[in-house]
Amino acid sequence: MAAGEALQRLVTALAKLPGVGRRSAERMAMRLAVGRRDLIDELLGALVFVQKSVTGCSRCGTPTLIEEDPCRLCTSPGRDDQLLCVVEEPADIVTIERSGGFRGRYHALMGTLSPPKGQGPADLRVRSLVERVRGEGIREVILALNTDVEGDATAAFLEEALRAQPVTISRLAFGLPAGSGIRYSDPLTLERAFKGRL
Repeated sequence: MAAGEALQRLVTALAKLPGVGRRSAERMAMRLAVGRRDLIDELLGALVFVQKSVTGCSRCGTPTLIEEDPCRLCTSPGRDDQLLCVVEEPADIVTIERSGGFRGRYHALMGTLSPPKGQGPADLRVRSLVERVRGEGIREVILALNTDVEGDATAAFLEEALRAQPVTISRLAFGLPAGSGIRYSDPLTLERAFKGRL
């Protein structure tokens, strides 16, 4: 294999990571190939450690050590077992936890419905969500999904999937961001702010 082919293989792999475009992947690959060689050893060690030691929590989906599955969020006695916050990705759990505003349990779908990306209901953790709602005594499911077309479609699908369950389904409120003025808001945000007013 020629050096160019080897670099191309690395670029292709790096570009599959979320938030890494083709040009960023090329810069990373070049730095690894001809820059600091010790960085390759450091990355390899970290990747091998994660591969052998970290898994997605069997309940909520957030990363946890294999020997701590289910994770600490799922086993903590100080959380409300009747509230379940559904998010798109495990990173959303970290963001919500940082806010300190939620003390229930979580469920990461691992994406949204997205026909252009070929992602349908079978690619999401919908079945395990329905099973959790049915078997864990959950009284409210909070859909904390993005407010884009895919998030809205996923929310509608989940509401339908959970319709037969004795559970309240809610979504996070939409509206004006803190510290922002009305004149800087788009019409859709203003409309949602009026509908979701306190």
